Amino acid sequence: MSQRSPVATLATLRRLLLALLLFGLVGTGTELILTGHDEDVWQFIPLIVLGMSLVAGFVMSVVITRRLAASTIAIRIFQATMVLLILSGGLGSLLHYQASVEFKREMDPSLNGFALFSSVIQSKAPPTLAPGTLALLGLLGLACVFRLDIHDRSPNS
Repeated sequence: MSQRSPVATLATLRRLLLALLLFGLVGTGTELILTGHDEDVWQFIPLIVLGMSLVAGFVMSVVITRRLAASTIAIRIFQATMVLLILSGGLGSLLHYQASVEFKREMDPSLNGFALFSSVIQSKAPPTLAPGTLALLGLLGLACVFRLDIHDRSPNS
């Protein structure tokens, strides 16, 4: 049994993380489109950020799978789109939370404190924690390029 070098193992892990990221981006984008997440300008933000992340992810996949030396600009653009995913996930959770609070208070004006918070967090329309998926995908993308040296080429990986 031949042992893989640490460089080859790292290259394999990067490819796997990137594949998971691309799968998650496509799946999340598809879900948002199929559920009609396009009623106002705010709802287009995750679709736009997901699209940008897909493009950046495909560029990075070419770099990683072809064992090319990544340019600093390609890595920075990819990292920036991942940060945008994280920020849009946080913003989405905040917007979902606010919308759910308004809805819950209309349904039951006596709700407040922990009872309101608990009801909002468990809400399915809008799902308060669902945008956290975008943040998770952004973190996955950042892990994928963590310490990616622009001069590294993975020999025989």
